[in-house]
Amino acid sequence: MPGPVVSGEGQRSRGADGMDKLKRVLSGRDTEEPGGLAEGTCLLWVPRKGLMLFAVFYTLGNIASIGSTCFLMGPMKQLKRMFEPTRLIATIVMLLCLVLTLCSALWWRKEGLALLFCILQFFALTWYSISFIPFARDAVKKCVSVCLS
Repeated sequence: MPGPVVSGEGQRSRGADGMDKLKRVLSGRDTEEPGGLAEGTCLLWVPRKGLMLFAVFYTLGNIASIGSTCFLMGPMKQLKRMFEPTRLIATIVMLLCLVLTLCSALWWRKEGLALLFCILQFFALTWYSISFIPFARDAVKKCVSVCLS
């Protein structure tokens, strides 16, 4: 009796593994542990230095996300677009929040201030990011004004 024939069709590919994982997740049978988000936010609960570590790593992650767009459009074009008049204020506020978060965490050692700047950093980076989508800021302003009225 001949042994099993192994061909390219008989081997599982990474795509098939990905489809299996997608099926498990969508059916609710995925039992894997939580990923990076749970690991990052657990720093908030570490005694004494947890909030400071969270603020530093949160800021470094945001710097990395801004820097990663340099691969898409190049560093000089990125800098030129960052400081265009339409997004100048958003860029300045975002960069200021990044710097103030690091200052409050590393030099001033004010946990509450570091957390406040992390929250402001989130909103500033969101506002900066949507400035690259045409009419997105107008849509957000309209949605907020409708929700508040």
